[in-house]
Order: sequence, then C-alpha cells, then structure tokens
Amino acid sequence: MRWCDLLEFERGGTGVYLTCTDPALPTNSANLVHRAATLFLQAAKITEGVRIHLQKKIPLAAGLGGGSGNAANTLLGLNQLFSQPLSSGQLSGLAADLGSDVPFFLQDNPALATGRGEQIAPLDRFAALQGVFAFLVHPGFGISTAWAYHALANYPGALNGRPGRGKKVIAVLGGADLEVAGKEFYNALEAPVLDKYPLLALFQEFLRSNGATAALMSGSGSTTVALVKGQAPAEQLGEKFKAKFGEHYWTAIVPL
Repeated sequence: MRWCDLLEFERGGTGVYLTCTDPALPTNSANLVHRAATLFLQAAKITEGVRIHLQKKIPLAAGLGGGSGNAANTLLGLNQLFSQPLSSGQLSGLAADLGSDVPFFLQDNPALATGRGEQIAPLDRFAALQGVFAFLVHPGFGISTAWAYHALANYPGALNGRPGRGKKVIAVLGGADLEVAGKEFYNALEAPVLDKYPLLALFQEFLRSNGATAALMSGSGSTTVALVKGQAPAEQLGEKFKAKFGEHYWTAIVPL
C-alpha cells in the first residue's frame, strides 16, 4: 500500500485552483501547496494558471512533514511543468519563505539542517540504516507544531541541548551498527509532548520492549517511529502493537 501523498499538476485557467481528497484540509491560501504554487507563479512571472489535485494519505499534524514535503514538491513540479524558469537557488529561497523545514524536502538525501532549518547540507545514505524498516503509528490526534516549540521553552535542558550532538548522530549512523546508532537518537520536542500526551511514551516503551532498536517521536508529533532491522520483524512488531493497542490506529511500514 502506498501511504505517500500524491500531487497532480495541470496548466490552465487563471491563478491557483487546488482540490484535495481530504475535506479537513483547506484548499485556499491557508494550504501550503496553494501558497507554494502562488509564490512560484509570481516569482516566475507566469500569468497562466495551474490546477492541482492533492490525494492525501499522510495524516494531518502528524510530524511527518506531509505539508512541507508537498509544498517543496509543488515548487519542483511546477518548475518542471513550466520548463524550469527558476534556478535551484530561487526555489530554495521560495521554500524558506514557506517554512523552515520546506527546503529540506527539495532534495532526496538525508541532510543536516542548521540555521532555522533552511540551511541544508545533504549527506550520504547512512550505512546503519541499510535494510532497516520503520514502523509508524499515528495515535488519531495531531499536535500543533507552534504549540510544541512554544512549550519547549519550559524545558531548558531540551531546548538548549548539547553542542555537537547532531553531528555525533551523523557519525554513528555512518557505521553499520544500528544498535550503537539507536542509542544516540533523540528528539528535543519529546520533552513537552510526552508530558502532555503520555500515551506516546507508552507506545515507545512497548515498541522498544518488543523488538524495536529505537523508538521516538517524529518531528513535533504525534507519530511514533520504531526502527527494526528487516521487513519481517517490522511486520511482526506491527502485529504485536495491534494486538496490544487495537486496530484503529493509522500504521505504516516503510523501508529506509
């Protein structure tokens, strides 16, 4: 089953016309795809309109970068549709205007993001993640990214972090030992989120005790990510999770 969002682009009309399969998602300028398309047409000085259809599969407010990824791919897709009127640097500038994490999704590699997230340094694929699968579970509720960052101020240890910690994670991921790398994974935003939503901490504890090498929150939540070596063990972990917590949660198994 394909769990990614799908975007379709077509030239024609005037302005930006967006449709979406999820009625909970706005299709006006409140939508990042709509805003990305509007910025692109303005920057490229294109007077022709565009029609966009978004088939939504990634849960909303899940911490999986669905909205930001769709915005970035809108910029890339429209640039291709209109025969590359903008340079990669111009696209990066538009992406940064849309959101701090949007530039990350203009490229396909792992990357180190610095500054406010818009400074992207692509990295090689990590040896420790070869043959690794991620079991994802969404609890059925979303978490506001703005709230998570605001609440992080109440946890100075997590907010300030430790200098060089991100680069250490990159270094250990370059090795072939997932067990070693997994011990270095962290997400500073877990500090406020797990306090407010203890169910997510229960998910992590269960997944770690049932075969996951690492389990942590994705982005600002609310999705939990568990890493497992091999597809069959990931599927077995998923079955154990469903037996414990029920079948009503959104889940996915994704190769890394």
